Amino acid sequence: MTPTGPRNAPGVVDVVALGESMVTFRPSRPGRLADVPSFERGIGGAESNVACVLAAAGHSARWVSRVGDDPFGDHLMEAIGGYGVDVAHVRRDPDRPTGIYFRTAGDRAGEAHEVAYYRAGSAASAMSVTDPGPAALHAGRVLHLSGITAALSGSCLDLMRELTARRPGRPLVSFDVNHRPGLWRDTDAPRVLRDLARGADLVFVGQDEAWGLHSAEAVRAALPEPEVLVVKQGATGATVFEKRDVTFVPAPQVEVVAAVGAGDAFAAGFLSATLRGLPVRDRLRHGHLMAAALTAPGDLATPPAREHADRLAALDDTAWGRLRLGPGWTEDPQRAAEEVRTP
Repeated sequence: MTPTGPRNAPGVVDVVALGESMVTFRPSRPGRLADVPSFERGIGGAESNVACVLAAAGHSARWVSRVGDDPFGDHLMEAIGGYGVDVAHVRRDPDRPTGIYFRTAGDRAGEAHEVAYYRAGSAASAMSVTDPGPAALHAGRVLHLSGITAALSGSCLDLMRELTARRPGRPLVSFDVNHRPGLWRDTDAPRVLRDLARGADLVFVGQDEAWGLHSAEAVRAALPEPEVLVVKQGATGATVFEKRDVTFVPAPQVEVVAAVGAGDAFAAGFLSATLRGLPVRDRLRHGHLMAAALTAPGDLATPPAREHADRLAALDDTAWGRLRLGPGWTEDPQRAAEEVRTP
């Protein structure tokens, strides 16, 4: 699978990511939202997270969305643009607010995890097939989307159906299923997400969100259309189906601080390696390494230097299996080298 569009062509960026970003408020300490006394402000959005990580890793990235013409919109534009992401095609909406949300400190998968969204009627929910227009979206070698956008409104779902429709001349379409049950009032969400995924060229889906299917092979049977299907299997690893080839790569052992955002980082790592034309094993390893970079609270983290990640991705299978990564490994290559331990 090769992304369309020549590298470094005038006006062409590596990746265009479309979707809502919100201002996120992370608690100052663990506990129920009702009990936490203060919060730290950050940014959160699956597609903008991917764009930020790719830009930090040296790729050209554009984020397309709507935000309110308000201070929170200012913050998102400045913060995401600060990563080197092109935000010139983000529309400022004078009538609708920027979305915000609050979450607890724990892992999203934990029973005690709470998320309080304030995004109904947000500026991003007003995106439609006439906004932002094909020129902004088709100027990337890859167009990255997620199922979250489809849940925001009827017009957003129409936009997603338009962008995942197979037609000549479109960029390589990357789609992260990102099934968030709390965003869907429609119980038909699994069918909608499957239909969108079938129109994409490259699909990311977590086995835990794959509609009750219990194996990577079952997920592939349900989604035979995408040229490349990546089934993420948590701490175990990930499997890629590409044409008739099946490749599994185990994840390294990681000292997890907060898993929120790890899926977006994995997608960014895989896309980065895809843009560079690396083989499938290395694409998976770069996905794992980028996700492992998230060893600090927050939805975003500084990725490892490309040379550092390339060296780890090139380890033989035995050394890769011994790899242990903890906080600080992205800034200290020697520390990661020392973590490749002899049993």
